[in-house]
Amino acid sequence: MSTVAAPPPAPTAGDEQRDLRATLTTRLAQLGSLRVAFVLAVIWIVFQSQNDNFLSSFNLTNLVLQIAGVGTISIGIVLILLLGEIDLSVGAVSGLAAAVMAVLNVKHGWGAPAAIAAGLATGAAIGLLNGFFVTRFNIPSFVVTLAGLLAWQGALLLVLGSTGTVNLTDETITGLTGTFYGDVFGWVMVVVIVGAFALSGWLERMRRSRAGLAPPNLVGFIVQIALVAAGMIAAVLVLSSDRGIPLAGLILIGLCAVFVFITTRTVFGRHVFAVGGNAEAARRSGIRTTRVRLIVFTLASTLAAAGGIMAAARLLAVNQGSGGSDLLLLAIAGPVIAGTSLFGGRGSVWHALLGALVIGSIANGMDLLALESSVKFMITGAVLLVAVVIDAVIKTQRERAGAGR
Repeated sequence: MSTVAAPPPAPTAGDEQRDLRATLTTRLAQLGSLRVAFVLAVIWIVFQSQNDNFLSSFNLTNLVLQIAGVGTISIGIVLILLLGEIDLSVGAVSGLAAAVMAVLNVKHGWGAPAAIAAGLATGAAIGLLNGFFVTRFNIPSFVVTLAGLLAWQGALLLVLGSTGTVNLTDETITGLTGTFYGDVFGWVMVVVIVGAFALSGWLERMRRSRAGLAPPNLVGFIVQIALVAAGMIAAVLVLSSDRGIPLAGLILIGLCAVFVFITTRTVFGRHVFAVGGNAEAARRSGIRTTRVRLIVFTLASTLAAAGGIMAAARLLAVNQGSGGSDLLLLAIAGPVIAGTSLFGGRGSVWHALLGALVIGSIANGMDLLALESSVKFMITGAVLLVAVVIDAVIKTQRERAGAGR
């Protein structure tokens, strides 16, 4: 006796709405960097309409120098956020590390390389300590790093002592943000970076094809290469018309590239995403979650120290306010605005660079317009809140879409 299979149930209105929400959420998340680039373009157009100097080569070069420090700190913040954790001490750590470097170099006669290494080691030690308390005693990272925010500010005052301000004159240190390269170097850099980007994408396509997986869309891949090339060419043209290609910008891009490789092409990087996505599942699958957390907290504080040193080199001094003010807010706001999730498991190190550009452009533009500090803080806070709301909406819609399947 033959049986006839029952026809599949017709989709209901609720199913269609759920599918539409899931599709819109997916499309919004996939826009990623393009969405940030659009926002950045709007910001530039608005500030240029208010002040003709905003898009001048002189001001854009200054913008690169201004975001080098906070962008470097933001790389570490991205790593922390990928774990689903937070580090509120990075601002204070950056100031303390810069103070250690400055005091050793100026007051104790240490050479610049040794003093810089000592500053970075200070950051690494603090990060290891943060990770130890988070993993060993299972204390929320918010609490541990909030305590560090207070403690390391006190340590900064102790290191500086009665001097208050330490001026930096060593050319190796000040050269971190005071060194510029000419046109030839810039065009060689364009060829190398665009070529490396294209080669990396092509190798990824080949790897997925060999694994029997669908490769990324070819048209999208070509568009990405074209956008990277256009952006690099425009940057070289603009920067070369002023002082040249700043070493500080190259350091920031180089660090981003290194950590993009680590997070996307290494086993450790996959473990970071796994722990941030579901720590218990990662532990059960054999990932040493404690080790991953310790390494990430150590890297984050080391990068915070590097950012503090970059900022001190630009300002030519370290003082009692180093690492304070709105530095912590900017370092966290940048990656979140660019799309790194506060809930862990989703984001890219490139978000540190894109976010620094967005948040740095807003700060730079408000400075050109001579807005009051109260207005600056409110605008920056509002931008961060909007970014967090978008992140929360995307997360909620994804969970609903997943539950509806």
